[in-house]
Amino acid sequence: MDILELIQNRHSYRGKYKSIPVPREDLSKIMQAGLAAPSGCNKQTTSLIGVDDPEVLARLHAVIDPPVGETAPAVICVLSRRIIAYRDRCFAVQDYSAAIENMLLAITALGYQSCWFEGHITDTDRIGYQMAQILGVPDDYELVCFLPVGIAESAPALPKKKEFEERAWFNSFPKTI
Repeated sequence: MDILELIQNRHSYRGKYKSIPVPREDLSKIMQAGLAAPSGCNKQTTSLIGVDDPEVLARLHAVIDPPVGETAPAVICVLSRRIIAYRDRCFAVQDYSAAIENMLLAITALGYQSCWFEGHITDTDRIGYQMAQILGVPDDYELVCFLPVGIAESAPALPKKKEFEERAWFNSFPKTI
């Protein structure tokens, strides 16, 4: 599958996963794809923790409420550090967003499914902080996202996307929408 086809075929998956382990080699490839993403001023503010130990997974899932991705045989936790990159600007959100998209594409390319869970764990209930404590993450890092990784039990539900012409234009914004 070429990259453009891969992009079109990647969809968020929120269903159950088969109990087939994700080989460490595949998890490493996915994480390497994430770390290959561009980074504002090359500050490399994004770090990753792959989790495939069932006991650690159980501890992480115990703090995720409401539960999501609980049947995935592996997860990747995305960590971010606020580092000033240019003048007074920090590009950490852009950095980890690019890393996550690279990983989602790698996950799809390797035959797995996933979903980007961020808001669910960075809300006021501080689930990301609780997950970080379980993983021994230092306080100058924030756990901003986790990606369950595994083989889907069912096909992802495909969302209805607006037509290209409703969201993309050439040379100027349209006068009437």
